Amino acid sequence: MAKREQQDTFVSASNSYLGSLPKAQDWQPQIAAIAQRFNREYRGEKVNLPDEVMAMPVAQEYASGLLQSKLASPFWQLAKPQKNQRWLDLGCGVSFMIYPWRDWDAIFYGQDISTVARDLVNSRGSQLNSKLFKGVKLAAAHELEYEPNFFDGAISTGVSCYYPIAYWADVLSAVKKVLKPGGVFVFDIADAEQPLAENWAILETYLDAEVFLEPMSDWKKAIAAAGGKIVKTLPGEILTLVKVQFS
Repeated sequence: MAKREQQDTFVSASNSYLGSLPKAQDWQPQIAAIAQRFNREYRGEKVNLPDEVMAMPVAQEYASGLLQSKLASPFWQLAKPQKNQRWLDLGCGVSFMIYPWRDWDAIFYGQDISTVARDLVNSRGSQLNSKLFKGVKLAAAHELEYEPNFFDGAISTGVSCYYPIAYWADVLSAVKKVLKPGGVFVFDIADAEQPLAENWAILETYLDAEVFLEPMSDWKKAIAAAGGKIVKTLPGEILTLVKVQFS
């Protein structure tokens, strides 16, 4: 009984937390800014950083290409797509071209706000595997125009950090609707407690993208308020992967 009461208390607190978040915001200005940042990156355009920023180890790793490995989120270690399952990748970038979707034999649906990534993957995806590749839509993570209970799983890596939890609450609600019962949502979080997170956030500011560093406790409340539960985590050097299931 005590455990049940404790769970009810946590859910009640989570609902109160979600209710305190801003509602009906226009996210488009922020989405457009992030799209511009990634369009530039996919085009290979370099940003001239101030000397004081370049003196930071994280900026030097960014310039040398070493930072990317610290930002990698191997979602398949928490939930590997299975044969003939339908998976949705939000903020997919060039995921279909670099991850082993063909080995998994899972059906890929992508969504991204970058026109450069969208055009690149759509021009090559069907050539790689026309059976598995179902295209990349140009849309934000909360704009899911799919049938209910359509996907076996959803993933989103390198996305949530650029938005406040209030926005991600909208994403969680949208993903829950399109997942099958028992489906999972795996995404990564910029955890304020990770030692490299703050310096990386400073670097991203100079790359024209604000990073939102939120405590994991606030993420747990928002996820619970959306009817989800973190069932597994995989901490990284900057980002932490979470596997969420919905009730």
